[in-house]
Amino acid sequence: MGDRTLAHPARMYDYWLGGKDNFAVDRELAERVAANAPHISLACRENRAFLGRAARYAAAVGVRQFVDIGAGFPTMGNTNEVVHSVAPDARIVYVDNDPVVLAHGRALLAGRDAHRTLMVAGDLRAPERIVSDPQLLKEIDFGEPVAVLLVAIMHFVRDSEDPAGIIARLRKSMVPGSLLIFSHATFDYDLRILNNARVYNDATAPFVPRSRPQLERLLSGFELVEPGLVELPLWRPDGARPIPAQHVGMYAAVGAVN
Repeated sequence: MGDRTLAHPARMYDYWLGGKDNFAVDRELAERVAANAPHISLACRENRAFLGRAARYAAAVGVRQFVDIGAGFPTMGNTNEVVHSVAPDARIVYVDNDPVVLAHGRALLAGRDAHRTLMVAGDLRAPERIVSDPQLLKEIDFGEPVAVLLVAIMHFVRDSEDPAGIIARLRKSMVPGSLLIFSHATFDYDLRILNNARVYNDATAPFVPRSRPQLERLLSGFELVEPGLVELPLWRPDGARPIPAQHVGMYAAVGAVN
């Protein structure tokens, strides 16, 4: 059932969204994070809303393959639900490295979309293994356009683990017409979030919020879809009043491979 002695970001995210797939250790650390980021639950909901808008965009422009890396639990409003509402024939592969996420996700998907949606084990820090995974390649043809989702996951990768190189390796596998769906925590609006770098020492992953210039460098090589790299609530809002950026503390973008 995975390590219950250390908090896991996917289970903490589930807690902030109001889910039940988390342990006491996850809830305790999530509350410590919230002390430095009091709007964290709102940020998680806004991030989920961005995922929906961006995935619907990708499906609307014809993408029929989706690889969601560091996906967490496939709960309400996740990639398969959003995409299949637009493109029922699309194929979705979730990739995660947490045994609890994998076991629970597979159980959920067994009763719905099982023939079009798959969960595989993989670590973002080893992108070569992800793009060459035999199970993934049964569903995903990298010779055709694919949407790769890195939604609220790259800020769990240390600078020493070469985040730019990870994204570049994924981009190398993506043919023209492919899209990168991306969101990332930032300290640009509230420096208190930097305190959470220490809090996450008690989790299974680090926490590395980054500035806008740093994120622009990570996205080098992609042509950003309008409106570009923006405060997360401002990426093609659906008509609701945008949330103040300081309440979310995240950037978002969709990048195209041409």
